[in-house]
Amino acid sequence: MTTQQADPRTAPSPLPRWRSDLRLGTRIAVMRAGGLALALRGDAVARLMHRPWRLDPYPTYARVRADAAAEGGVARSRTGIRAVATHEACTAVLRDRRFGVRLADGRMPFDPTDDASTGGDPTDPEAALLEPIDLSLLGLDAPDHTRLRRLAQPTFAPRRLEQYRETARTVTGRLLDAAPRDEPFDLVSTLAAPLPISVISELLAIPDVDTPRFAAWGRVVGAALDGVRSVRHAHALSRATADLRLLFADLVERRRADPGDDVISQLVHALDEETLTLDELVSLAQLLLIAGFETTTNLVGNAVRALHSSGTWDDLVADPGLAASVIEETLRFDPPVQLTARFAHEDVELGGRTLRRDTGVLVLLASAGRDPAAHADPDRFDPRREQTTTHLAFSGGAHYCLGASLARMEGEVALEMLAQRLPRLRPSGRFVPRVATVLRGPRRFGVRAD
Repeated sequence: MTTQQADPRTAPSPLPRWRSDLRLGTRIAVMRAGGLALALRGDAVARLMHRPWRLDPYPTYARVRADAAAEGGVARSRTGIRAVATHEACTAVLRDRRFGVRLADGRMPFDPTDDASTGGDPTDPEAALLEPIDLSLLGLDAPDHTRLRRLAQPTFAPRRLEQYRETARTVTGRLLDAAPRDEPFDLVSTLAAPLPISVISELLAIPDVDTPRFAAWGRVVGAALDGVRSVRHAHALSRATADLRLLFADLVERRRADPGDDVISQLVHALDEETLTLDELVSLAQLLLIAGFETTTNLVGNAVRALHSSGTWDDLVADPGLAASVIEETLRFDPPVQLTARFAHEDVELGGRTLRRDTGVLVLLASAGRDPAAHADPDRFDPRREQTTTHLAFSGGAHYCLGASLARMEGEVALEMLAQRLPRLRPSGRFVPRVATVLRGPRRFGVRAD
């Protein structure tokens, strides 16, 4: 059989960079403008995607809970999106195997290659820039999700977590030793970011850790969870993706030549046994790196801010052993991951209404933590609260966060040692929030310790 070759004379020429950027910018602007118009008209779900409502989303979550109650448990937005906001409804969707993170036929939702303006061409440069970074487990359903999760699970075994705890204590001590005592400093760049970056880098055995570069990747990729925001962001995401793939492709070759006891070596062994592909390995490693420090960075920042705004910092100083309870209360009160999405794989009855196959549902994890039906006095931060209802900060069901124990441990170590080593720590200077829909935390957090 002969293979017909495309005639290069009839093949479409790639668009000049400026023209491609112009088209991409126009598409992004149109998508954002439509949502903003609905937000200005009072659509609560649309408001979660736009300034200024993202700066403090909790009043909007309360509005969505009220709208959902009036609609039988599921809020309906004119964006076409449905949302669940109570603890009961969020838990039900997360645990229901009739929902997944992909569409029923396995396609990714909002696939830019399906856009009519690209003709469905996956090689279109605009489609490539709009396509989010592949973070493996976050975008897979069973059976592939189950297979990859099983391969990564040993990384977070209790024995290993105790090893990482010692690393976390050593790193935290070194970082706090270097923190200024007579002038303000940024809590994020001084402790909240470099601590989890160091721990996850040891977990992956990444040599020559470049903390600022890793943190920059995290900001770019984390922002992409909200969707590509601009042409500039699209190109930054493309560069970050390429850099991450180069990093892990190089590590794979190193571990093949000289295997160790680290996660990459274990995954390379699975690769050689053909239980996962090279693309899956690289994507899984990217997830472990980025998710492994972004969650903890935001968690530590949110915890310190909540302690001071609630006047309970001195409680932690008096009893550093309270750190674990502070972390759990922060995860309920102001979690680093605010929401997730699910798609119905068949027609599903929810809240007395039928959700048709492939209907998207926003699961408002942070709203569930402020649900008065599940938590008494939910808008009060109380480090000594008895957590009678499990929060949903780490999601639930099949997609429960694989690194939840690691994030908790790192947060506990950071708070305990902050209270012991810098008991007079207090906000000072600028607090610059991360203005995002999915992730919540500080970009910069000015403090001083004298």
